[in-house]
Amino acid sequence: MRAVVVEEFGGPEVLKVVDVPVPVPGPGQVRIRVSATTVNPVDLATAAGLFAGTGVVPAGRAAIGWDVAGVVEEAGAGVAFAPGDPVIGLRARLADPQGAWAEQIVLDAAAVAPAPAGIDPVAAATLPLNALTALQALDALNLKTGQTLLVTGAAGGVGGFAVELAALRGLRVVAAAGEHDEEAVRGFGAEFFVPRTEILAEGVRKRVPGGVDGVLDAAVLGYAALDAVRDGGAFAAVIGNGPDNYRGIRIQPVRIAADGTALTGLSRLAAAGHLTLRVAETLPLAEAAKAAARFAAGGLRGRLVLVP
Repeated sequence: MRAVVVEEFGGPEVLKVVDVPVPVPGPGQVRIRVSATTVNPVDLATAAGLFAGTGVVPAGRAAIGWDVAGVVEEAGAGVAFAPGDPVIGLRARLADPQGAWAEQIVLDAAAVAPAPAGIDPVAAATLPLNALTALQALDALNLKTGQTLLVTGAAGGVGGFAVELAALRGLRVVAAAGEHDEEAVRGFGAEFFVPRTEILAEGVRKRVPGGVDGVLDAAVLGYAALDAVRDGGAFAAVIGNGPDNYRGIRIQPVRIAADGTALTGLSRLAAAGHLTLRVAETLPLAEAAKAAARFAAGGLRGRLVLVP
């Protein structure tokens, strides 16, 4: 079968489509025939060698791809899924020898969920990594109904889901994004909007005097976003450890974990129309390097999806 790998680190051009053995599921695992997978920042970071030398990525060949939507082909012992089941899942270990940019993949059943009913697998593939990241960041913030939340990068993959999930929890959302994204993020459920043309903290505090109760920093703005938080508030850093703690603000680095139970809940929300699944473009797996270059160029709203 075909899979995308990196044998030497660099830009999108190092991504290669190669023939690899069909993986075999063990106990507690499933083999999925991939219908669609997505391009995410972590894929380009892996290809560039960001994790090289950490002991996390194996030397010699790195696998690419986290999101998967497809159909179960084979199930190991002790698994509730059966061949033919449409599923979505997340490969969340960089050390795995095979990624989701492939024709088939083996995942732990605990990282898999039923696919959202009535949703095309191309759209369904955009859900796992970004929606789980948003959900786990919101859980880490632990805000209560009626409190205020700033979401940076609110028109992006993680940010868009974060706005929708926060609104569903009864939070009052301040969305920070490009000025042309206001209609979209208000459609996600944002009550307030701060365009990039404004100084972020000033814009937030003008709309929410005293500052917000928490920040979900999907755009990785760091201190610029931290300054919008009230004393004693909370800050979720989606990438990295976030800024240093001061003014009693609780800093929560978010470390994505595959979670089939949580993903099942997200799948149901998507099927019910409560989460917006956005596809920017679709390309064949054979054009993985082209897709990565397109992603690196930026300006996308929604995910690039690869179809084997």
